[in-house]
Order: sequence, then structure tokens, then C-alpha cells
Amino acid sequence: MKTKMTMRVVLFLGMTLLYVQGAAQQKPHYTQYILNQYIVNPALSGIENYVDLKGSHRHQWVGIRDAPVTTYLTLHGPIGKKDYRTTATSFSMPDENPRGKQYWEDYTAPEPHHGIGMQIINDVTGPMSNFSAYATYAYHLGLSPRTSLSGGFGVGFNRLSLDASKLDYGDVTVDPAVIGSGVLRKNRLDIMAGLYLYSADYFIGLSAQQIVPQKIDFSDGYIRPNNGSAVPHIFGTAGYRFLVGYDFNLIPSLMIKYVQPLPIQVEINAKLQYRDMAWVGASVRYKDGFAGMLGLNISNTFNVGYAYDYTTSKLNNFSKGTHELIVGFIIGNKYPDSCPRNVW
Repeated sequence: MKTKMTMRVVLFLGMTLLYVQGAAQQKPHYTQYILNQYIVNPALSGIENYVDLKGSHRHQWVGIRDAPVTTYLTLHGPIGKKDYRTTATSFSMPDENPRGKQYWEDYTAPEPHHGIGMQIINDVTGPMSNFSAYATYAYHLGLSPRTSLSGGFGVGFNRLSLDASKLDYGDVTVDPAVIGSGVLRKNRLDIMAGLYLYSADYFIGLSAQQIVPQKIDFSDGYIRPNNGSAVPHIFGTAGYRFLVGYDFNLIPSLMIKYVQPLPIQVEINAKLQYRDMAWVGASVRYKDGFAGMLGLNISNTFNVGYAYDYTTSKLNNFSKGTHELIVGFIIGNKYPDSCPRNVW
């Protein structure tokens, strides 16, 4: 028991130090990013015909005390976007797959339009807490009858907090300039930007978060910013939709993430969707772990997804896995769209 507790303290200290020193990922990880790519790329603001509201809760490395817990709420919708269906005959027919062959043949790029949105994210790891809020904007432009390109940005703030009362590890020495200082906080400007190329059967995205670099210095009862430690995060995403038989779509996707000075991180996903009703999926993260996912679209107003992550690193000796739940609401849906048309 003593050995296990000692290992938990060491792991916890390691996670905290890596975060503070900028030697690890400083933005949260999302297993089900394919369900809400807007959370990593503001260029998706207003991409659909309706307002998309999503909330998610992620509990990472269950079983390890003070392991990361991430909660977010996102909301975005279009401005000046014309509905792509204008007649009664445009609705899906009974027993027809809404995302089948006919959907692909009839797909047309939306008219140029604007999109706005907001993101609220709370990420807690041990004594560290990072609360973020952003307003986002995007413009969507048709490049061809079937292909669109959107560009967007987000502006907001981070509130980084350190609860020094949680830094008491008994015999483990902690910097006396920090211990006993209460809760230290620092607000700072944050900017993100992205591009997103999409059509009926593929998407390619590129985005950057935490564009303004900053160093966070915990000492003397203050959190002081300098240049260099809060580093930019670069995300590349891509996916393709294959029609499998009459009722199924197979959607493999890829996320590439770069956070200096770490090596490039690669994640491969596959999602098998039955019509526009339900789906199952799997994800593999290179040298880190894998995950299973499933989801359900309930009518044209509500959807839910769940993911379970299994880590293959040494943390697996102490962790019971990671749970992630995402719940979505479709607001102002004029047509019976049970799943997105431009993101999947």
C-alpha cells in the first residue's frame, strides 16, 4: 500500500511539473473530437443549418488521485446561411438512407455565409486549473459546386490557477516561494485560428490554439507571465466517408498534433455509422493507447456519444481507464437532420 501511494505521489508530481514547465500538452485531449471538431478548430463555426450545442465531461486515468478532468460547453451556428433544401420533395423518403447514395449525388456546397460561436472549457489536473472562454467567427466560401473552404478564429482568455494548499506531499520538498500562498491566479489573452476544407465525402482541417506564447512563473504569491512557456498547439485533421452497402457509412479519420518540444502525436480513428441513427468507433493513439466509442442520434434534436480509453503506458498499472461523455442538442433544425451534413 505504501509503495502504491508513493508511486501515485510521484506520478502526480510528474504530471504537475510537466504542465507547469511547458514540457507537455497544455490543452485538453478529446477522444471524440470527430463528433465536435469545432472544439479544436474555430473554422467550423456555423457549418450546419442549425445551432449546435454540445457539452462534454472527460475523466482521465480513473483511479489516480487528482488526474485530469475536463468539462466543456460549445455553441455555434450560421448567420445568413440559406437552407440547402427548399421544397417538400427534398425531405428523406421512408426507408431511404439519409446518408446513402442519393445523399452523395444530391450534395451541393452551401452558399457563402458567416458563423459565430462560443466555447467554455474547464480543465483541472491536481492543483492546476485552466478555465477558458472564447468567442469564435468563421466565413464559409464555396470553391466548387461540391467543395467549401472556411476560415475562422477565436479570441478569449485563460484563467490559470494553482491551489498551493494541494502541494503538501509530506516529506516531498516543494518550492517555499509557492507553498502556503493560497490560490494563485493569472488571466491572459488567448487566440486560436483555423482552416477547414470540406465536401460530401471528405474533410481536411488545420488549426492552431494558444497562439500567443507565454511563460507562467509561480513565485512570491503571484503568477507572472513572460515569453515562451505556454506554447502553441497545432492540430491537423482529415477524414473520408465510404458508403458500405446501402445502410452504412465507414468514416476513417486522422488527427496529427504538434506541441513543442514533444514529438508529433498521431491518432487514427474509424467510425461505422448505421444510416443517421447510431454508430460505433475505435481509436488508436501511437505509443499511448486505444479507445472504443459508441453513439446514438435521437430524433433530430438530441445525440449522445461515449468513449472509453485504455492506456498502454505505465500509467495503466494504476489507472482504470478514461471515460468521456458528450451530449449534443440541435436547435432550430428546420429539416429532419438526425446527424450533421458537413461534419460527422
